[in-house]
Amino acid sequence: MDDDKGLRLDDIRISLAGVPLLSITHRIAPGEVLTVMGASGSGKSTLLAFIGGFLDRAFVASGRVYIDGQDITRADAEDRHVGILFQDPLLFPHMTVEGNLLFAVPLHFRGRAERRRLAQEALQGVELGGFGERDPDTLSGGQKARVALARVLIAEPRALLLDEPFSKLDAALRQQMRDLVFTKAREKGLPTLLVTHDEADAKAAGGPVVRVGD
Repeated sequence: MDDDKGLRLDDIRISLAGVPLLSITHRIAPGEVLTVMGASGSGKSTLLAFIGGFLDRAFVASGRVYIDGQDITRADAEDRHVGILFQDPLLFPHMTVEGNLLFAVPLHFRGRAERRRLAQEALQGVELGGFGERDPDTLSGGQKARVALARVLIAEPRALLLDEPFSKLDAALRQQMRDLVFTKAREKGLPTLLVTHDEADAKAAGGPVVRVGD
């Protein structure tokens, strides 16, 4: 395995009002899931914000973030090509399901027919073939979560960040989505960082676990 491949967190330290929240150094290999566990307020989501490039200025952070050997620490959020799934699916309500996916298709796919084909394939990949014309408001919670995953993946991210994306699903759907998300991350070779307080999430992820805020 090339040591440059994957997502590398190099001596990242985050504090708020002079109080240290977390410190982490870790390399996440392609297709691997690192779980960061901790209680609310321990800095888990703050770590994702730092990696994603949208950290609130109230926080002080140091350290470097690398993807495949490239230092992205100071890059604009849109130039990092990091996919993020949140607790809520955050679908655009004024767009169809297909419209939500077309919004995320990379710009190097030019033709409308090609972009629509990619959207349809992405929906089939999350077992929602034929749902393109649906209004997001008509979907169940599990279906919305699948559309959110498809939208993230269609954007061709270089790494995947998961901010407790299973926490608002019922128990049966939670396990289904865990299986789907982690399978897709492995299939696409995405280094994945999951933050959660749920031990079952960490177990399903199957990778190393770092605990913060103890």
